[in-house]
Amino acid sequence: MSTLTSHCRDFYINGAWVKPKEPESFAAENPATEEAYATIAMAGPADIDRAVDAARRAFVTYAFESQAARVALLSRILEGCEKRAEELARAMTIEMGAPISLSRDGQVACANRAFEVTIDYLRKFSFSIERGSTRIFKEPVGVSALITPWNWPLLQIVGKVGPALAAGCTVVLKPSELAPLSGLIFAEIIAEAGVPAGVFNLVNGSGPVVGQALAGHPGIDAVSLTGSTRAGVAVAREASTSVKRVALELGGKSPNIILPDANIEAAVRSGVEDCFNNSGQNCNALTRMLVSEHQMSRAIGVAQSAAEAQIVGDPLDPRTMLGPLANRAQFERVQRLIELGVSEGATLITGGPGRPRGLTRGYYVRPTVFANVTPGMTIAKEEIFGPVLSIMAYKSEEQAVEIANDSPYGLAANVSSGDLQRARRVAARLRVGRVTLNGAPWDCSAPFGGYKQSGYGREYGDFGIEEYLEVKSVIGFEPPSNR
Repeated sequence: MSTLTSHCRDFYINGAWVKPKEPESFAAENPATEEAYATIAMAGPADIDRAVDAARRAFVTYAFESQAARVALLSRILEGCEKRAEELARAMTIEMGAPISLSRDGQVACANRAFEVTIDYLRKFSFSIERGSTRIFKEPVGVSALITPWNWPLLQIVGKVGPALAAGCTVVLKPSELAPLSGLIFAEIIAEAGVPAGVFNLVNGSGPVVGQALAGHPGIDAVSLTGSTRAGVAVAREASTSVKRVALELGGKSPNIILPDANIEAAVRSGVEDCFNNSGQNCNALTRMLVSEHQMSRAIGVAQSAAEAQIVGDPLDPRTMLGPLANRAQFERVQRLIELGVSEGATLITGGPGRPRGLTRGYYVRPTVFANVTPGMTIAKEEIFGPVLSIMAYKSEEQAVEIANDSPYGLAANVSSGDLQRARRVAARLRVGRVTLNGAPWDCSAPFGGYKQSGYGREYGDFGIEEYLEVKSVIGFEPPSNR
């Protein structure tokens, strides 16, 4: 993959590309072909130590960089991301199977927009507040370990690195070893942007080894992880031994409440598209569609039509709407859950186990719709992370809210209604971190994070910057004559 990056066997530490201290490696696989496209270096304890040490040394000076200097620095990084947008898009299509159109218009475009929003908020952010004779300062928390997933590789990197650098923190980034290319290209952009040595460091490795080692490392002050709830529990446990700051963005089982007065056809089609976006590999995917029992038949017909219109195939083909799942483990998990849906009595409307017709290799899944799903079924409770929609019936608005909240997760939801006031009232009763009304588009300035087992902490905009700040009050800062 030298056409994308020549640094697969390197780490980026203290402003330079370096070879690993230990000869561990991992064969990264293209999920569309099931063939290895690169061998990447995997970090060991010595590599982690030198990355953390570099970040600690750099923090001493970077923490006191002016706000204007940080704005200029982030602006140069954004410029580099924009310049290399096509390389980044192709990298994500190869490493995790996103259709090239989604990689360009979703993966890269959303990441760049999130970076723009961070810069805008940094320009106007108040790092000190006066309250009488007391001055309250917001200061960088310190060296931050950033652990990012494979499903939205660049967006998750930008959503953590941007706010951390904006706050004045130095960072050690561990991207998912299953999607390493975009992270390595991002590190090249960092180097080209002139980021001071040690401010940004990258090491590749597995979550159980490198992720947990960073979480427990005495030189790390804060950890931000996006991943599974299981991974979040492990990281939080490791971090607790040294009382680190921890932010977790974890799983979801997001409800999509379609009220009886909504435009049923538009709402269902929008819901199917949301559920299947990125082949269903979104933590906030609207995987539970709640429909009035009187409209169930109509909803099933629309959902089936929308699902069967999805074009599944080669992610490098611009016509493709659904690429493969990102890796073998995820493919096998989704197949098992689809089979469980059938065996537990849900009505299979379209799709089902196995690959789509004509595809004999690659981790492709048939776009699947289940109806008559009840709250106790596995597919109604577990995060599937694939193109699998569960349609559930409700008798009343009260029951719809009850079903929506009946989940260990609380990341996101949608409410569709012809009456905006009614949609707002329902939204207020949902125990989730983000609600869209009538399929409103993504907002990179809105805080993102969850309730319950979906984690804690928020990303994006000024809320994202706040996650990397400590609060210090200096009492008597102003002399008595100025009170």
